[in-house]
Amino acid sequence: MTDVCDIQTLIKKAEITHELTKCEIVALLTDNQYAAEFFAAADRVRREYVGDEVHLRGLIEFSNICKQNCLYCGLRRDNKKVDRYRLDIDTIIDFAGKATSYGYRTVVLQSGEDEWFDVDTMVTIIKKIKQLGLAITVSVGEKPREVYQAYREAGADRYLLRIETTDKELYEKLDPGMSWDNRVRCLQDIKELGFELGTGCLVGIPGQTIESLADDILFFKKMDADMIGVGPFIPNPDTPLAAEAGGTFDLSTKVMAMTRLLLPDINIPATTAMESLHPQGRVLALQRGANVVMPNVTEGEYRQMYLLYPGKICINDTPAHCRGCITGKIQGIGRQVSGTYGFRQKHA
Repeated sequence: MTDVCDIQTLIKKAEITHELTKCEIVALLTDNQYAAEFFAAADRVRREYVGDEVHLRGLIEFSNICKQNCLYCGLRRDNKKVDRYRLDIDTIIDFAGKATSYGYRTVVLQSGEDEWFDVDTMVTIIKKIKQLGLAITVSVGEKPREVYQAYREAGADRYLLRIETTDKELYEKLDPGMSWDNRVRCLQDIKELGFELGTGCLVGIPGQTIESLADDILFFKKMDADMIGVGPFIPNPDTPLAAEAGGTFDLSTKVMAMTRLLLPDINIPATTAMESLHPQGRVLALQRGANVVMPNVTEGEYRQMYLLYPGKICINDTPAHCRGCITGKIQGIGRQVSGTYGFRQKHA
């Protein structure tokens, strides 16, 4: 067992040097006595490196059709209880235009792996949204390098592809028919093509250990990812993992805070899933290292149909209400909504 003095020393080391060994990360993730000090250190690093502004990204969930069959995901191919939808191009562009009117500087185009949206279709969408003066994050899964390149040349700025777990055996067990090596290849291609790279992990998936979470964080650091999304695994009743326990809010925010300490200048979202487990989840995440929020700007019934997990917040709200609500929460903790695109500002 790690000595109490050692825990305090490790927190200080992480805050000052942004370097820890795997064993040191495990020690901090398993310690409960000094959690408050740990979170406070992450918040100080956040303030020092990325400031008090919170970047809002407007999320457009444009299709819940997916060819993949990941065991933890409510949109998995074999889930017959999902009402599937696919937005047409004009609707997607309309939602992006409304996001601009709400003051968003970035939109996130997210979907299942829906092959109807081929390269030409996505390039058309990206180019039209780019004309609105928005930064664009794309999150549509695994693609060949030349497809990522086409997105980049069309004007996409960021790409989000979560690794979910760096435990290769666990990854391939939970994502049948998928290759962990190919996932990593995708991340490397995205980085090399000049996107801001977003990735991340699920906390609490069956078979995961604290050691593998430590590996995840070290992987993010090695990849020099620009944005890391950390969220708890919330079992979906319509998936094979329905009976599993799921992840906890506290461990999820610990992993997030550790990520801030070791990658001090990156963007970290306060994920929606955090608030599904805790009524003040996003606010607490913002106080434990996060500096990004991604409110949903998808309208109407579609918000209720993109259910990765149960208990998803805000599915009955309008985009305008979400914008006002999260702005109030941000201002309520003494922070401000950013008016910039929010690209990572690397520190030497």
